[in-house]
Amino acid sequence: MDTLLVVDAANVVGSVPDGWWRDRRAAAERLRDALAAPDGQSAVSGPVTVVLVVEGAARSVAPVPGVLVEAAPGSGDDTVAELAARAGREGRPCVVVTADRELRRRVTAHGARCAGPRSVRRR
Repeated sequence: MDTLLVVDAANVVGSVPDGWWRDRRAAAERLRDALAAPDGQSAVSGPVTVVLVVEGAARSVAPVPGVLVEAAPGSGDDTVAELAARAGREGRPCVVVTADRELRRRVTAHGARCAGPRSVRRR
C-alpha cells in the first residue's frame, strides 16, 4: 500500500519569507509544481500519493500529474486532519507535512507521522 503524503500548503508556503503573501495562489502553484518534480528530497520513500491541501485564495489551484489537490471548504487544518483520519481508518500509512504544532497533535492521534516543511521544499 502506498503512503499518503498530505502537504499543508499554507504552512509550507508560509515557512519561507519569499513574498508568497503577494500572490497566495501562485505560491501554492509553485509548491505543487515542486512536489510534482521532486529533486530527490522527500518526506517519505517508496510509492507515495501526494495530496496538497489548499485553502483561501489558493482554492482554485488545479492538480497536476503526481499531485492531487484538495481544496478545503473551510479550514485547511480540518481537511488535513480528516485526510489523516481516513488514512488511519483504512490502515494506510500517512505522513503530514506541516510545522503547525496543534495540527501535528491532531494527525498523530490518527496514526499519521509528521515531517517539517523542509522535507519537501527545495533549498
